[in-house]
Amino acid sequence: MVAGWVSIEDHAAKEVDMSSKTDVRLTPSQRLGRGLLYSAVGPVDVTRGTVGLSLQGAQSAAVRIRRRLDESRLAKELGEAQDAIAQELAAAQQVLTNLPQVIADARKPRHSRRPLVLAAVGAVVLAGGAVAFTIVRRSMQPEPSPLPPSVDVAPKP
Repeated sequence: MVAGWVSIEDHAAKEVDMSSKTDVRLTPSQRLGRGLLYSAVGPVDVTRGTVGLSLQGAQSAAVRIRRRLDESRLAKELGEAQDAIAQELAAAQQVLTNLPQVIADARKPRHSRRPLVLAAVGAVVLAGGAVAFTIVRRSMQPEPSPLPPSVDVAPKP
């Protein structure tokens, strides 16, 4: 361990640890302050502190830019979602305003030809059934024989 003597304002001497390996890592601002305080390692610490502060500043700026970008993307997506919801609500409102008219139109009696068509179909089915019944009944009766009857047709008194 290397020890050095540093004078303090009241001109009393104080022993300070000057080793390059310390247990506590310094932040860039602490390193800059220490570099300006000590003359032996001053230029190295000043340079390292300045570079460290510059890197931290650049990193924090990048983080801020990334956050703003994410917030702008979220704001844009939120705006698009709000527009879509507004359009859906407008369409639903228009449907609701037209609903009474649609219900009234559905209740109106329609003068259609449906009863006439049903009556005509019923008549055709009835006529077809009558023709089918006649054909079946005639086919059940035996044909008259072309030969003369073998028994006298006239009864005897």
